Amino acid sequence: MIEPAASGDMIPPECELIEVRVVELRQLFNAIDPSPFHDRELDGKAESFITNWAMEVPRSAPLALLVHLDRSAGMSSEAEILRDAVHAHFRRRSAEARQRLRALLRRGRISLAIGLAFLCLASWLANLVSDANISGDFRDILHESLLIGGWVAMWGPLEVFLYDWWPIRAEARQFDRLASMPVRIKYTSEGKPEAWRSDWPALPSSGSVQGG
Repeated sequence: MIEPAASGDMIPPECELIEVRVVELRQLFNAIDPSPFHDRELDGKAESFITNWAMEVPRSAPLALLVHLDRSAGMSSEAEILRDAVHAHFRRRSAEARQRLRALLRRGRISLAIGLAFLCLASWLANLVSDANISGDFRDILHESLLIGGWVAMWGPLEVFLYDWWPIRAEARQFDRLASMPVRIKYTSEGKPEAWRSDWPALPSSGSVQGG
């Protein structure tokens, strides 16, 4: 039986291809992660390579991952297992980004309440200073300092709501795209027929092959 030159999802022609080349599939994953293969974190360099490539692609363009693997085909389901592992990884990254976004907005709301309270207090004190019987120059300096301090206290929450939240949301959406992209393996070497056995950290049982 002739081994297939490729396996996995069919890649539609309109997809923007993210292509990586590895000798073993395990190179794509964190070597010290004790999780089962389908739950394992991607290697940091592999993740950065994939996400940086995706950033260069228009957001409206669908993505696909093509893995050039320098060995012959192994289990018939290995492309499906790889796809599930990649999707699970980026789903976790998306969930982590949304958790960070919720925490940021929660902090922004608390900071906004504190900033507004301080601004009101500073404005009230500035008005008291204006009406106080204090020498002109010192009174003006104190009045302006209180007003400036009040508005400076507002910078933190304004920074959250104007600038900090949208890059995190964009990151989550990018991870969503990566968590649903087709994944295909292209085998570039015949090699030894059993070479794939040393590639997998552990052979999954028949009940967990589709895990992730």
